[in-house]
Formats: sequence, structure tokens, C-alpha cells
Amino acid sequence: MSASTLKVLLTNPILKEEHERLAQYAEVVIARSTDDDTLRALVGDADGLIVRAKLPDDIFDHQTRLKGVVRHGVGLDMIPMEQATKKKLPVANVPGSNTASVVEYCLNAMFRLRRDMGRLALDNQALDWDAVRPRANDTSELAGQTLGIVGVGAIGGALAKVADALGMRVVGYTRRKENLPEYVEARDKEQLFSSADIIVLSCPLTPETRHLVDAAALALMKPTAMLINVSRGPVIETQALVQALQENRLGGAVLDVHDNQPITPGMYPATLGNLVLTPHIAGITRSSMARMSTGAVDELIRILQGQVPVNLVNPEIYQ
Repeated sequence: MSASTLKVLLTNPILKEEHERLAQYAEVVIARSTDDDTLRALVGDADGLIVRAKLPDDIFDHQTRLKGVVRHGVGLDMIPMEQATKKKLPVANVPGSNTASVVEYCLNAMFRLRRDMGRLALDNQALDWDAVRPRANDTSELAGQTLGIVGVGAIGGALAKVADALGMRVVGYTRRKENLPEYVEARDKEQLFSSADIIVLSCPLTPETRHLVDAAALALMKPTAMLINVSRGPVIETQALVQALQENRLGGAVLDVHDNQPITPGMYPATLGNLVLTPHIAGITRSSMARMSTGAVDELIRILQGQVPVNLVNPEIYQ
């Protein structure tokens, strides 16, 4: 099949320059919607697929000539991996492409919780000087506090390095304790949740991590402790978290990921002043988007040319 007859489906737009580069190899189609029926219909005659939205579980039953799938990013929960592997479809991702962006988001969240510059800013130059200065008395330094990281992989490890440089004590809960950096102390779940001043969730969503943060885990946390979630929404039992915040049994939370995305009306009480919500943007910056788009296009071009992708995540299809 010639390059001119190849077709690539994008669930969402990618960087303009990379879209144009990919268009040199194939016709590029952007899905007009990411609902299940639309994606099922459009994948039918696609040779390649770049994923930025959740795919329906049966998506690969509707393709006829797909050569491979590339995740525009890292997390694979948007792709039905078992079905892809069963149909011997290579799947690749772009590891490390958004690590710096997510780490900086976590730092931003920690400073937001501990030393919110917005509350300390002078709204009208010196006119509110005396009113604002006392607010600093309620802030705290990160240095000396204990940061608990659940999932010390690429993102968790990079965050731990920065936290250590800031003078924080870092404890980690991970499956591979032997891979922890020397400045991260291994802890089991109960030890981490009971000792940490700030907990960052950066683990993948698996059957083991679903609702990892439940009512029992939240009950272990200090009433002044903060929770930051940059993993996936279902890692937290949302109603248990809301109740803990409402009852002031937790100092605050910053959530970038949610059970339902976009957030549905009434999903979180509007009156919670100690809850900060963002729309799954921790890994999105101009820099990270460029890395993700470039990496995804590189991998898909390899697949279209019959090569094995560099960051293949299901190598068993070739065995």
C-alpha cells in the first residue's frame, strides 16, 4: 500500500508542525468527536491511531487494517490493551514526555496548599498592606515536612529528587522498593499515610490501586495533611475524600484527575474551600505537548513503515 493511500486517525489534535509532518506519510483525520460511536466509525479504515482520549473497549473490533496504536503521552488506561495484544496490534507510548510538567504541577500544588501566593498578593498596591501581611503567619515552609509519594516511577522519582533538594523528608510506597533512590525511605501504605504531611499520588491505575485511598487510608492521615492526585481519579474513593474534607479531617486536596471527566455538575460540593480542582492538565505545557506530539508521530511513522516502535509496550505480540 502506498503512502498516499494510508490513513491515520487522531482522537484529538496534535502539534500543528507534527500534524503536517505526519501528513507527508498519510492522510490525517481528526475525530470530530471522541464519543464511542464516532471513534468506532472512524477507525474502520484507519492504518494508524494516535490516542489522546479514552477508546471504547471494543474499538479494535471495528478496524479492518490498523497497523498500530500510539499513545500521545504515557498512561495506557485509555487503550484497551488486552484487546490490542490479542489482535497483535503494536502499542507504543512516549515515556518521560510529560515528567517535568507533572513534577512542576505537583510543586505548584504544594506551594498553593502551604504558601498560597494568591492570598498574599497586594490587590491594589500598598492600600491593603496591613490587611494582607498577617496572612503570612498561617503559611508554612516545605522544608522539614514529610512528602509521601505513592508510585515512585519516573514522575515520583523526579519529584522526590526535587523535594529532597528543598529539604523535605521523602517516603515512598512502591512495588519495587529496591529501585528507590537513596534519599527516599520505603514505607508500607499505613506508615506512609500516617506520617506524611503531603501525599502525592503518581501511581498507575490498576486493580490493586483502584480506591487505594479509601476511608480507612484517609483516617490515617494527619488533620493538617494535604493530598495531591496526578495519577487517575479512581485511585481515590471520591466520596470518602469529600467527607473527610467536609469534616475538616484533612487539610486540603488538589485533584487533577477525577472519576468522571469532564467533571459533572454536583460531583464536588461547591462549598469546599480546601479543595482545588484542575481539568487533567498536570502533564500539559507547551513544552510537553511538543515532546508528546513529536514522539507519537515518530513512533507511528515507524509503525506505518513496518518497523517495531522504540517504546513498544506489548512486545509479546511478536513472540
